[in-house]
Amino acid sequence: MRTLLVVYHSLTGGTRQMAEAAVDGARTAAGAGALDVRLRRATDTQPFELLAADGYLFATPENLAAMAGLMKDFFDRCYYPLLERIVGRPYALLVCAGTDGGNAARQLERIATGWRLRPVAPPLIVRTGADTPEAILAPKAIGAAERARCAELGATLGAGLALGIF
Repeated sequence: MRTLLVVYHSLTGGTRQMAEAAVDGARTAAGAGALDVRLRRATDTQPFELLAADGYLFATPENLAAMAGLMKDFFDRCYYPLLERIVGRPYALLVCAGTDGGNAARQLERIATGWRLRPVAPPLIVRTGADTPEAILAPKAIGAAERARCAELGATLGAGLALGIF
């Protein structure tokens, strides 16, 4: 059985909802028992978990025009121990942003390029419109249409892994 590892950080709940939708999509598309899908907080994820997975989905909020600090901490802890060890594995990206998200996506893509991972789709950025201190810090509710887009990305990655396409 192949394994999809979904690593995320979420402070206000938006990124968590996106990651959970992607997990549901991956499990549904792959079929029961065809794929082991693991959802892990970035703060709890260790390099050995990435070594044990066949593909990845990384999900982060964009904070101050960058990926979240705790997501960066995950990459700081895992990057060099995994260099040259996960080359060619497929990945996808989710970014929860207020009004942009592009810089966080570019940062994640650069890290994935350094690991020489293979993207299966362009980064999926969900913009919540939060642009005031109150809105930025408020709990997020990701709409059904956006969750469906996340589920579709998870389904693409999950089905591809389960079928051996990736």
